[in-house]
Amino acid sequence: MRIEVWADLVCPWAYIGKRRLEKALATPALAGLGAEVVWRPYRIDPTAPSQATPADEAAMAGAGPATATDPLQCAVPPSPAGAAPGLLTQIAAEEGFPTGWGPVWRASSHDAHRLVTLAYENGGSTVQNEVVEQVLKAHFLDGADISDRSLLHDIADRSGIAGAAHLLDSGAADQEVRNHLLIGKARSIATSPTLVVGDRALAGAQPPEVIVDFLTAAAGARSREMPEEVRRLRWSESLLEQRDPLGSLILLQPLLDQHGDDLNVRRLATRCYFHSAQLSRAHDMLRQLVADAPDDSYARLMLGRTLQRLGSDEEAAVHLKMAAAMTPDFA
Repeated sequence: MRIEVWADLVCPWAYIGKRRLEKALATPALAGLGAEVVWRPYRIDPTAPSQATPADEAAMAGAGPATATDPLQCAVPPSPAGAAPGLLTQIAAEEGFPTGWGPVWRASSHDAHRLVTLAYENGGSTVQNEVVEQVLKAHFLDGADISDRSLLHDIADRSGIAGAAHLLDSGAADQEVRNHLLIGKARSIATSPTLVVGDRALAGAQPPEVIVDFLTAAAGARSREMPEEVRRLRWSESLLEQRDPLGSLILLQPLLDQHGDDLNVRRLATRCYFHSAQLSRAHDMLRQLVADAPDDSYARLMLGRTLQRLGSDEEAAVHLKMAAAMTPDFA
């Protein structure tokens, strides 16, 4: 079973959630589960500076609980500082963290997420888990700046990731992290941490017994394997529905490269181009789409609307009339 942990490395609940997941996996109820834990990136503070600044209560508001009634997670946009701080301190103590634990720096976690991604690519889940532990310890217990490249080099070296310093300095895994952030958004992951198994999700640093119940149910459920291409298409559609056509195009690009003749891929791409105001690209693709599928009323509707926005009202009217004749709802 693959357990994905979508979390930000500057989220205190992610550290607590890691401890609680480890306790859950060590229980007899999950013996023989054969779990692979894979960490995925999430950002609770997208505005964090690339050069770290001293942390203070206001600056670290994004690392606080989401709400007083749902306190076991970090959310975007940042919640007000001071939401249920006593509960965070209490639970941290219960999980073995020392009094006064917390970050000294407000820092971007992007490079740390890159290192975590590289750890999985070059060493698998065991090495990745070790890197995650070291990054979290550095940020919350050692008062270190996890945006400091030299610190990340040291962590990579201790974890045995060959050539990690060169990989980090060359920008490796940058696009992978950005793509996973988009995938998380497409999958409606809205808090850190969130555990995902298949199409099931558990948000927050839940108690071990809740995690055990979640994983037991997930293990007993029949999972419907979906081809990678179909999943990517669904994620792209989700981002477009969330009014992120540029993000949708990023996730769609591999399908355009490999399956550029597929009508569904082309239809989605034209919608993305249209809604991101890339009208020339939308126009060219829609022209070919209408030629290849003349009975596609929606393609004709989109072509008509694109021509309108390009100022070709007379030609647009022809396609809009045809679209309405084929599908009266388009009138």
